[in-house]
Amino acid sequence: MRNIAAKEAKTHFGELLDNAQREPITIEKHGRAVAVVLSTQEYNEMKLMHLRAELAIGEAQADRGQFAENYSLEGLINELDNETKSS
Repeated sequence: MRNIAAKEAKTHFGELLDNAQREPITIEKHGRAVAVVLSTQEYNEMKLMHLRAELAIGEAQADRGQFAENYSLEGLINELDNETKSS
């Protein structure tokens, strides 16, 4: 992952967007990381991995007869289906 200063990101924004299609770019301000720019495809893949992990947790809980109050297995399945369709 490449790091660039916020000022450079601002000055070369178009180039930043092009480079983010190849690899995530960390933007630093005063020497500390403040943001990461990544391609839409990579973002969607990360989101899909997260949803699959949440779904696996829910399935394991359901297998044990436990259901978390904050999670809806049906909601996670629908969200996963929507992500798969839009990818």
